[in-house]
Amino acid sequence: MPKTVIPELQTEVPKPHPVLECLLGAYDYSIIGEAGGLTQFGVHIEVLRPGSKSSLRHWHETEDEMIYMLSGEVVLIEETETRLCKGDAACWPAGAATAHCLENRSDADASYLTIGTRNRVDTIHYPDHNLITHKDGAARRYSQSDGSPYPERTSK
Repeated sequence: MPKTVIPELQTEVPKPHPVLECLLGAYDYSIIGEAGGLTQFGVHIEVLRPGSKSSLRHWHETEDEMIYMLSGEVVLIEETETRLCKGDAACWPAGAATAHCLENRSDADASYLTIGTRNRVDTIHYPDHNLITHKDGAARRYSQSDGSPYPERTSK
């Protein structure tokens, strides 16, 4: 197989979460796995700008996740906080209820490689927000932690 050309970084403009309406901040990304034809797991580079978060704290029932720091530093937020720098890694096995996210509290960009399972169906828990996302392909359904429907947003 020939060398995979890494796609240029693309900027993700912050959009409100579809249910919670919060913003996480800007980041850049390059999807390497698809460029290389991978179908079983995803691989991409993310560049997290100062003041941005990677996501809301979450964990997956059926998908493994891993990050490997390429440059800069971030704070890994789980039940405690851990500083991650170039060469550090963090892993979250599928089904392990360790909610996590990354935050760039520095004054410089931080980049990391993300590797994870790409299951069609998954359930993602957001314990800080009483939210569960039920993923089936491109479709998303949202519920509260007890399984009841998530309340409708009142603002537009």
